[in-house]
Amino acid sequence: MSPTIASMTATGRNERAARSAGALVVGGAHGALALARSLGRRGIPVWYVTDDHPIARYSRYTERSFAWGGPDDKGAIEFLKNLAREHQLEGWVLIAAGDAELRVLSQHHAELSTIFRVTVPPWETVRWTHDKRLTYERAASLGIDYPRCYDPHDMQELAALDCRFPVVLKPTVREQRNAFTRAKAWRVDDRAALLQRYQEAAAMVGERAIVLQELIPGGGSSQFSYSAVWDRGAPVASLVARRSRQYPIDFGYTSTFVETIEQPDIEAAACRFLRSIGYSGLVEVEFKRDHRDGSYKLLDVNARAWTWNALGSIAGVDFAHVLWRLAMGDTVAPVRCHASVAWMHGSRDLLAAALEMIAGNLSFADYLRSWHKPLVFAAFAKDDLMPGFIDLPLAAARVLGRYLPDLPRQPHGTDGSRLRESH
Repeated sequence: MSPTIASMTATGRNERAARSAGALVVGGAHGALALARSLGRRGIPVWYVTDDHPIARYSRYTERSFAWGGPDDKGAIEFLKNLAREHQLEGWVLIAAGDAELRVLSQHHAELSTIFRVTVPPWETVRWTHDKRLTYERAASLGIDYPRCYDPHDMQELAALDCRFPVVLKPTVREQRNAFTRAKAWRVDDRAALLQRYQEAAAMVGERAIVLQELIPGGGSSQFSYSAVWDRGAPVASLVARRSRQYPIDFGYTSTFVETIEQPDIEAAACRFLRSIGYSGLVEVEFKRDHRDGSYKLLDVNARAWTWNALGSIAGVDFAHVLWRLAMGDTVAPVRCHASVAWMHGSRDLLAAALEMIAGNLSFADYLRSWHKPLVFAAFAKDDLMPGFIDLPLAAARVLGRYLPDLPRQPHGTDGSRLRESH
């Protein structure tokens, strides 16, 4: 069983140090921004470390931010340890907001726990969530539905594969940054496309890092999530939500409008999975409803902060604050969301809604009704304006960057000894 969140602390810290502890958020984008806002509004110091999306560092609630060589850099752990030594961060709460960051923090859990209050579980727990092959293996043992998967061992077997098109190619993990992992999934509609796309994906991540599975029909409105903070194999704060809109609309890589719902079947399946691995920490478990048989099929388990975790802040289950309190050793009474509230990524949702209306899947009146619920936004906040102002141009710049030749990255902190603060 995973250790409790409260036990993931540096030893020998006195009560005064504990009361002054802040949070160090590593990686992520809008999910990291939500963490910073939740904790910062309560006067908890928040520092941010990233080598990728910078939006969280523009928040007024991010007191300091640092660039580093990234979670795959050989000096990544030394960087974090040096940061703690140079700035007296012993006893601070350490939170992962990205997949690669989750992996490196969990794999070095014991080492980092001598300095920080580490909120991600150790690798022996995280591995069941991080690799889709292991996730589906555990789901099968628990009787939880998941998409039908195929496992060809070479191109000859792939060419002769008995499957019904369309199918989907997914990376088993999403740590590398390339066209395949950024898309999260590729749809293929015939055998010729399958052979071509499989070769392209294999060149990027390797053949054993690809999952080939059936395509479950339906768009974002068929996708659901159980989101929670767990401690010692039991939920402390939780909600169930529906991804009502996404972009792209047919095969979205990002949510644009998410709303809370009640769905006991999803909650029960997610809890069965998490309880089986003795989970502690932040988690999002994704499902998709298969309209062909009415089943909810497990897609992913994200053992770190997810993009729309800010939804909890207006639903009575503020995930970041619950996680921080547990890490500090507080006793937190279990709570579930009962409010009908929503999260929106405004600029992207406007585009997604327009495309849904053109496709005949959404009326203008229904889109307007989206604004009638209590809303929290991905970037905009009245008390924290800068991220909202820069979100659209920043997103545009990143999209353009995908289609332009790669530019040399500025090195920073790659030897684990230099700490470069972002401004």
